[in-house]
Amino acid sequence: MLPDRRILFVHAHPDDETINNGATMARYAQEGAHVTLVTCTLGELGEILVPELEHLAADREDGLGAHRATELAEAMRLLGVTDYRFLGGEGHYRDSGMQWDETGHATAADETSDDAFWHADLTEAANHLVAVIREVRPQVLVTYDDFGNYGHPDHVQAHRVAHYAATLAAARSYRHDLGEAWEIAKIYWTAMSASAMRQGIKEIREAGDLSFMDGIDPDNLPAFAIEDADLDAVVDGSGWVDAKLDAMRAHATQIAVDGPFFALSNDIAQRTWGTEFYRLVKGVAAPAEGSDVEDDLFAGLD
Repeated sequence: MLPDRRILFVHAHPDDETINNGATMARYAQEGAHVTLVTCTLGELGEILVPELEHLAADREDGLGAHRATELAEAMRLLGVTDYRFLGGEGHYRDSGMQWDETGHATAADETSDDAFWHADLTEAANHLVAVIREVRPQVLVTYDDFGNYGHPDHVQAHRVAHYAATLAAARSYRHDLGEAWEIAKIYWTAMSASAMRQGIKEIREAGDLSFMDGIDPDNLPAFAIEDADLDAVVDGSGWVDAKLDAMRAHATQIAVDGPFFALSNDIAQRTWGTEFYRLVKGVAAPAEGSDVEDDLFAGLD
């Protein structure tokens, strides 16, 4: 038996889920929805911010992926999420790595392993997710946009896999062995509000931290900052900010807990970490009364 409300998040690496959707996940888990997270890689090639764990790097012991799996488990405990999985099983797909190209966009590393997620056969990878979709039967799917938020190849691949899997899972005649067909009613892309980003940069710099988001011009924001007119849902997760911040701290190898994000004043922190934004790309929008945007990703599905 599954709860009446079911939501699936598809992310590339451990920590992506908490940064992008931690408050949303915690809110729905506490409200009794079935929250499922599928993470596509272990993030084996991520930067290591904890000096005493540098021996886990890929060019040394190559143990970062296993360690990040434990970080993810702790983050999910803190968010109250009990159903979290790795696409195809833990370690099936490897982190593809990333570098910045001459245009300032993220792209695949020059050298990638054969099992890198970027090289995954799309149908094979999608079939792993089809089985999950048909098992948990989510009404809502959340993943990245077509650019993977900022171009990371694993984010782009997660977008492709999630959308293809959603299509295949709905096909009545497709792969009966993967379960009974299920069509996801609403699909969202996670997003960052351009206006909220501009305001946050302004307030933090005015508070004296001139290094905050150094190099980012509020009048010329990166592609992942979405203008408010293109946002379809704003989830108020302010009641779950502490859980989200604790979950971010659990991803210690990837997130500097003593960085400027953790020095935010309470008011700024509530807005920055407790409000999460989405773009609806499948389904019918059901804006909240008196608003142009939804305040619930399940809106209109009753």
